[in-house]
Order: sequence, then structure tokens, then C-alpha cells
Amino acid sequence: MRVLLLGGTSEARTLAARLHPRVDVISSLAGRVPDPALPVGEVRIGGFGGVDGMRRWLVESKVGGVVDATHPFAATITANAAEVCAELQIPHLVLARPAWPPGDAILVKSDRDAAKAVQDNGFTRVFLTTGRSGVGVFTDVDAWFLIRAVTAPDLRTLPRRHELLLSRGPYGYDDERALLVEHRIDCLVTKNSGGEMTRPKLDAAAALGVSVVMVDRPALPGGVTTVSTVDDAVAWVSSLGRT
Repeated sequence: MRVLLLGGTSEARTLAARLHPRVDVISSLAGRVPDPALPVGEVRIGGFGGVDGMRRWLVESKVGGVVDATHPFAATITANAAEVCAELQIPHLVLARPAWPPGDAILVKSDRDAAKAVQDNGFTRVFLTTGRSGVGVFTDVDAWFLIRAVTAPDLRTLPRRHELLLSRGPYGYDDERALLVEHRIDCLVTKNSGGEMTRPKLDAAAALGVSVVMVDRPALPGGVTTVSTVDDAVAWVSSLGRT
């Protein structure tokens, strides 16, 4: 049985390691991050070319199951996989890490809404951790930004007053607290990515009384089967071999 594992996340890498070599797993990475951490086993890098390209690839590769362990905000690939698997009647699972409880955070629906929340609330020193693709909507916000991303955003989209910090998690609580204190941050802007790799920034913000603007997750496609742990995903894949 051949399984396509849509990933790039730590959960996807763990799942690939748990399944290899007894399951023929092909891990697919989007290719947006240079020098990505690679999972064990076979890996393909790059997009499929939309719904039609994914349909063609799944048929030609004789895939018997698809596990979507992409980032919770990778809405397009998640929607495409759900549509194609339903059409081809290929077993399909979404491994969705649990979301963070929003607590007292200002919950918004998009990066643009987050920028408006920063402006409307008068925050002046912002720790922006929503990723390179969403930076552009903050360009005209009257605040200073510490922008953390794995790869550099388009320099033409950066806010006028900013500092760029290129790094990749996981991050520790003490380091996150020190970063907030050093830069006198009064607002943390984050997506509700969930997981433990970047959770310490929220804990540090709570301890210091730093406000949080949190972009809520996009809804999953209707009717998909979901699990929240790698153990459950392993059990699901194992069950395919018994059917």
C-alpha cells in the first residue's frame, strides 16, 4: 500500500518515521522553505498544479491513502486533497494538531483583520510571528515591528519601522520572555498554529501581560476524517492494510 503524506510539519516527520519502512510513504513538501527538515523515506518537493494535477498524480502513483499533516493554515492544499480524495474514493485523513485556547487574545479571522486590531488598539511595539506571506498588510500600520520568519519577506512589503529576525523553532520560554522584554513588546501577533514548538511565546506574553492578537484557523472541509495525534494517524494508516 502506498500512502501520500502531505507535510512539512513536525507531526508529518514523526509520522513518516513511525510508518517507515513497513508502509510505502511518499512525503510531499510544498517547497516554500529553503533547506527544509526532511522526513525519512521518499520525498517529493513542489506543488501538484491544483486539483487536476493532484488527481493525475494520485492515479498515476497508485496511491491507496492520503494523510494531510500540513500546517493548519495550508487551506488550499487541504481543500484540494479533500476534494480529490472524495472524487477518487481514496481514504483520506487530516492530522490536525490541537489549536491553542485563545484565552484573552483578540481573535481575528485574517492577517488583514490582525493589522486593523493592532492599529485600532494603539499598540506601538509589535512582535509579528504570522509568517512571511502576511507581512504586507502591516505596511501602513503606525507601530514598530519585530518580525520573525523562517525566510525573509519581500522587502518592499515591510513596515517602515521594523527589525527582521530570521529563525526557525522550536523556541524556549526563557528565550521568548527575554525577547519580549528586550524589545519592550506590547502586542504579540500570531496565528493559532497550535503545537508545542512555538507555544512558549504565548506563555511568555501571558506572564508579562503582553496583549495577543490571534488569527483564527480556517475551517476544515466538511466531511473529512480528522485525528489530533500521531498515534491515531498511525492506527488509521495501519487499518488501511487490514481492509
